Order: sequence, then C-alpha cells, then structure tokens
Amino acid sequence: MPTLNLSPLGHTWLLDLDGTIFKHNGYKLDGCDALLDGALEFLRSIPEDDMIVFITSRALEFKGITEDFLAKHAIRFDHIIYNAPYGERVLVNDRKPSGLNTAIAVNIDRDSLGVIQIVIDNAL
Repeated sequence: MPTLNLSPLGHTWLLDLDGTIFKHNGYKLDGCDALLDGALEFLRSIPEDDMIVFITSRALEFKGITEDFLAKHAIRFDHIIYNAPYGERVLVNDRKPSGLNTAIAVNIDRDSLGVIQIVIDNAL
C-alpha cells in the first residue's frame, strides 16, 4: 500500500480521471461512468482545505456528464482540465530551503486505485 507522508502545509492534488478515479473509458464503453473501488474513500481522505485538480484527456464535449457524475457522488474539486494529451503528465516544482520536496508522483495500474494512505506528518 503506497503511503504519502505529507507536510501539514496545503496541498494541490493533480489527479487523472479515467483509469485512476473512474473506470477507464466507462462513459464510452458502458454509457456511464463508474467509480473504481476505493476512489471515494481516497478522495474523502484528502484534507478538506487542499485543492483538487482533475486532468483528463476527455474532450470538452463530455464536461456535462463528467461534472454531473462528480456532483451526484458529492466529489469535490476545484478545477478540471479537459483535452489533455494522452502521454505523460510531468510535474516540475522547487524544493523548499528546508529540504521539503514539493513534487510527488504516484503511478498505479489502470483501473486499480487500490489503497493510498495519506499521512500528515507535522515533522515535515
């Protein structure tokens, strides 16, 4: 089980939708989205004051069904970026003078969110 040891500072979560939170292409294959096992629990474990940004390769034409599904399941978010390229998502950020790394990446197998434990470490 991946464990994210995070500082008590505010966080920005950049999360893919399809294959990470939703079943990959469920909205196309099944006619509707489906949450992956553990997705709601994971999203609700994110500290309330943190920012959540979803990134998806979905075309903007699917904005309505995507955001309706999120609302139906009371999934909070601050922004959604549509039409993202299918390739890698690259995050570059600076390291704080204290040594705190401000960029973290977690890769999971498609359609298997599993359990990601979030630990807020006040020592960081």
